[in-house]
Amino acid sequence: MTDLPVSEPNYPLSELCVLADLSARTLRYYIQIGLVDRPQGETRAARYGPRHLEQLLQIKKWTAAGVSLERIRALLQGEPPPVPPRYQALGSVTVYSHLAVAAGVEVVIDPGRAGLTPEQVRSFVQGVMAAFAAVTVESSADGAAKQEQQ
Repeated sequence: MTDLPVSEPNYPLSELCVLADLSARTLRYYIQIGLVDRPQGETRAARYGPRHLEQLLQIKKWTAAGVSLERIRALLQGEPPPVPPRYQALGSVTVYSHLAVAAGVEVVIDPGRAGLTPEQVRSFVQGVMAAFAAVTVESSADGAAKQEQQ
């Protein structure tokens, strides 16, 4: 029995648009401005593969998050995201949240720099406390099991 070569999916324009939930006009525009690779073939014979679908889904995700098409182009070309400056301007006021998890364990949160809403900060705090509780319960159970073995 011989192994048949596995060919990549080959989508026509209409099928790719359905898969990516985009209009043909939008797809053509993305190709025109260089966000999406050109297809194999031209006009009605043009074929699109998994790479095209990946590009479109990534673009959709970023545009939904409010990223500009210019920035998306830079990200698709592999440019690293800009690193925000770590310094604070003289006279600036920053509010931090200090979460005392346990003796010797504290988490400092700068919601502004982290881009967190108050609801997200509360959820983060609950998650940290739950994770710490799980770790300490686990470690207590392990210690008790070791003492019983002795």
